[in-house]
Amino acid sequence: MDSPTLRLRILHSNDIHSHFEQMPSIAAAFKELRASAGEEHTLTLDIGDHMDRVRTETEGSSGEANLEIMNETGYDAITIGNNEGLTLSQETLTKLYGSQAKFKVLCSNLLDAASGDFPEWGMPYHIINKGGISIGLIGVTAYFPDFYQLLGWDIQEPVSITADLVRMLRPRVDLIVVLSHIGLRNDQRMADEIQGIDLILGGHTHHLLEEPMQIGDTFICAAGKYGQYFGIVDIELDASTHKRTKVHASIRKTSTYPEDEHIANLVHQYRSSSSQVLAKQVAYLEQPLAANWYEESPLGNLLAAGIRKWTGAELALVNAGQLLEGLEVGAVTAGRLLEICPSPINSCRMLLSGEKIWKALEESRMQEFMEKPLYGFGFRGKVLGMLNLDGLRVEYDPAAPAYSRIQAVWIGNELLDLEKEYTVGTIDMFTFGIGFLTLSEGREIEYFLPNFIRDIIREELQKPEAIEASVAQRWISKRSGI
Repeated sequence: MDSPTLRLRILHSNDIHSHFEQMPSIAAAFKELRASAGEEHTLTLDIGDHMDRVRTETEGSSGEANLEIMNETGYDAITIGNNEGLTLSQETLTKLYGSQAKFKVLCSNLLDAASGDFPEWGMPYHIINKGGISIGLIGVTAYFPDFYQLLGWDIQEPVSITADLVRMLRPRVDLIVVLSHIGLRNDQRMADEIQGIDLILGGHTHHLLEEPMQIGDTFICAAGKYGQYFGIVDIELDASTHKRTKVHASIRKTSTYPEDEHIANLVHQYRSSSSQVLAKQVAYLEQPLAANWYEESPLGNLLAAGIRKWTGAELALVNAGQLLEGLEVGAVTAGRLLEICPSPINSCRMLLSGEKIWKALEESRMQEFMEKPLYGFGFRGKVLGMLNLDGLRVEYDPAAPAYSRIQAVWIGNELLDLEKEYTVGTIDMFTFGIGFLTLSEGREIEYFLPNFIRDIIREELQKPEAIEASVAQRWISKRSGI
């Protein structure tokens, strides 16, 4: 006679990034799958980066749109991603998760720097019982100590924290599930180094695992990005021994499910109310400010000048691809700034040699760099684009061979010294080795949070002298005689 079994269904999503168009169908799918397995046998989890301030609904509601939809979708527990932890203030996170969340928030490796404790809205672990099975939940987020420190957090290395919690929880539970917003390579490392994890549900690197990856006794699952897919894991345990006997994991395409009407209505309501919030005028322009990915433009110059001032640097470099469009004459709203500069990117300052600056400038005039498509690291544009400048003037010959186009670089009245180090204001994206690679090789990097680069644009738009200065050329073509 077969031993009776205990069963558990886990539904999971990750890296939705405020793709609200997917949320009604995800909610409908989860409702259907919970009904078929039984509410008491189903655990619903999100693995972080549900929120993304690129979207009107999130930006205009300070994340409340995501929060309410997650509540109504029926999540039992979540962990946060870098898009929650690094783009929302402590106060906003406390408001969202502390008083409004109907689910548990796991932040096993994130502590308040001032108190040394977990935030009031977060838990290092959670034990939940479903259908006679006790499940220990651990949630870890991506390790960006330099950034978290500036926001008042003390982030811990996630793999070692997970190992400690697994040792503590293993004798007390039947299953251990890690909600891991730390990327596939770290998930593999965690499965290889830590004994006792049953399931790792992953995110952060947007990996889609159509079949679960198994390392030892640990299964790794992930559902890609943008809510295009979600995951299902069905687990069975022997009712007598509570030992795991079966794991079946799969992904499903969200678009194969109809929309949940209630969630669709919520999305519509928040889109409308958030649009009204973002309709607030933040500046007024007497002249247009054009943007161009491939040629110098006033709006690009304005952004570079703002970064230079904000960071207190000698010169500033920022890629033109950060700006999707220019600004027209008339009122400028917060929503319009979000449209033209959606990336949640911050500025930074570093020491960089003249030689590395020169190479970046050379690459900035090469089509293969200007047209290079970029993904991730906060970038929400399409291509890298050329470099917009402030604090320096570059003479170049567009007809010369690659890496020979820069003729002279002036900083003030002095030529750029290839051996000298300069303080350079730029953007955090470059420090991760994306875009112009020499801009990731600076020393003494200092990040400036919480202002995004669109906040810097907003400040510069208040200054008539900054707008006037933005039309002054930084790139001088010798061939054209300009």
